[in-house]
Amino acid sequence: MPQNFLPCERDQPLLLPPDLRDWLPEDHLAWFVIESVGSLDLCAFYAAYRADGHGAAAHDPRMMVALTLYAYATGERSSRGIERRCREDVAYRVIAANRVPDHATIARFRARHEDALAALFTGVLGLCVEAGIATAAVVAVDGTRLAADASGHANADHEAIAREILAEAGRVDAEEDELYGERRGDELPEGLRTRRGRKEWIREALRRQREELEEDPEPVPRDRADRLEICRRRLVEEHRTVVEAHHDYDEAKAAGPRRGRPPVPAEPPAEPEGKVNTTDPDSRTMRSPHGFLQGYNAQALVNGSQVVIAAEVLTDANDSGALASMVDLARDELRGAGSEEPPGIVLADAGYWSADQIDRVRGTRSIPLVAVDADSRGRAEPGEGTGPPGFMRRALRTPTGEALYRRRKWMVEPVFADIKFNRRAGRFRRRGLAAVRSEWRLLTATHNLLKLHRHRLALAAG
Repeated sequence: MPQNFLPCERDQPLLLPPDLRDWLPEDHLAWFVIESVGSLDLCAFYAAYRADGHGAAAHDPRMMVALTLYAYATGERSSRGIERRCREDVAYRVIAANRVPDHATIARFRARHEDALAALFTGVLGLCVEAGIATAAVVAVDGTRLAADASGHANADHEAIAREILAEAGRVDAEEDELYGERRGDELPEGLRTRRGRKEWIREALRRQREELEEDPEPVPRDRADRLEICRRRLVEEHRTVVEAHHDYDEAKAAGPRRGRPPVPAEPPAEPEGKVNTTDPDSRTMRSPHGFLQGYNAQALVNGSQVVIAAEVLTDANDSGALASMVDLARDELRGAGSEEPPGIVLADAGYWSADQIDRVRGTRSIPLVAVDADSRGRAEPGEGTGPPGFMRRALRTPTGEALYRRRKWMVEPVFADIKFNRRAGRFRRRGLAAVRSEWRLLTATHNLLKLHRHRLALAAG
């Protein structure tokens, strides 16, 4: 008797059209993302397309939004990787309705709808509010350093940038001399001297113009020469600010009471100081637990369910000036998500300690509970038991304050760990503060979407 196996006939044509609903179980994340996108406001996406129906057909923005959210939720941010998964991964094929948008279309969609994708954060937070997991009675704020899409070796000072700009100008002149010789270079090309060549040139120019109109310009220019000019201008502007600050200080000092010798004016630097990254001028060199990196300071305000209430990106590595703005942003996000509940008790580590920031938060309905000392965990030091620091130390030493502050680490740190390591988002894929901010809000929005999906599964399981 022969062995009995199920047939494996790959060349057998399908007798009936496939039903995508049979490809994944009903509780799969892909179906949940499709359902969630269906309840989000996508007017900003559709408004970017022509309403008269002219032109080549584009992919439905609803499908592209669902594809982007699912890709970020599963740790795939490469446009080429998303295109490959649309061919090979069943869940991606379900979301894309068996279509395969190419990687250039995916990349252009993210760049074109940068602001609308960032605004999805508020929409997803609204779904969390409806589910009851976006309460803000106790929240924690913290920041993490994410690497930029740039190398620290690309940092250059004003002299190096100016030298490269001059070298680039010399190279262009040499290329033009080789190309045009003794001619001016603005004569009519050969193709424009005949009627046939003129038509071909016009057709090619119109094609390039259409392609340029379809692609929104990146916040950070692709051309290195343009980026060098941005870096040079920023260094010059910073130098001008420093010089003006020197003059203002000298004038204020000279106008005050004089004792003894007149003040000696300080000499401002003759040339711009500091460095700017020529790949991503908005990124900064920051200290991280693993050394220095070229990147950004990604902020998140999280509640007890580890739902991100507010997300922001800073170019300043210091957190001390971010507390009040993050609380204000959280209040605005909750209001936009349909919740009138303001942030209650705000937990933060010693990096956020600032008397001015504490006073600003106290001026609202929020209560800050911020560590004063990085190592002592609120224990008073000799001679430092009075004033705002002493008051905060005493609050942290109370049983309630100690129990609340102990929750801070497990509220916010796992969020960063999940995004950076589980979903492989330890480095931004795009360049420029606006693009990076959009990417961070998209990452935190998909984090909330995953939290909401697990919450729905837990409710269904009883």
